[in-house]
Amino acid sequence: MEFKFTEENLKKIEEAVKKYPVKKAAVMPVLYIAQEQNGWISQEVIKEVASVLEMHAEDVLGVVTFYTMYHKKPAGKYHLQVCTNVSCMLRGANKIYDHVKDKLKISNGEVTDDNLFSLEEVECMGSCGTAPMIAVNEDFFENLDIQKVDQILESLNK
Repeated sequence: MEFKFTEENLKKIEEAVKKYPVKKAAVMPVLYIAQEQNGWISQEVIKEVASVLEMHAEDVLGVVTFYTMYHKKPAGKYHLQVCTNVSCMLRGANKIYDHVKDKLKISNGEVTDDNLFSLEEVECMGSCGTAPMIAVNEDFFENLDIQKVDQILESLNK
């Protein structure tokens, strides 16, 4: 399936590129724009980003595979990232992660049948002082317990 940026996103890319001394330096924000449009970073997206930024597709792939914020397969409308690193783990993150898995009936890297939720267990997201935490897309929720997690999931399911 071919991927092409929308005219609106091409304008966003043009603005992003202006912030850098060379086009290829804008690869991260351009990948975000692509992911927002497509939902994930496919091989077709990688080729289009490379073309737009006049760089090799292999270099774009290197960025995509290095950073965890780029989805390498389709994700749910709400992508849940549960931190289970040391600070979060010490404050109950494993129980929270298991609760979310059980409640959504999916495991790490999976998407619910309705494509509403995807789940990912992640390492430190920099919220150690307010652990445990989860991210829902780009929003952080901190100082969590099972009850707060249920409230978050219920608010997303409306």
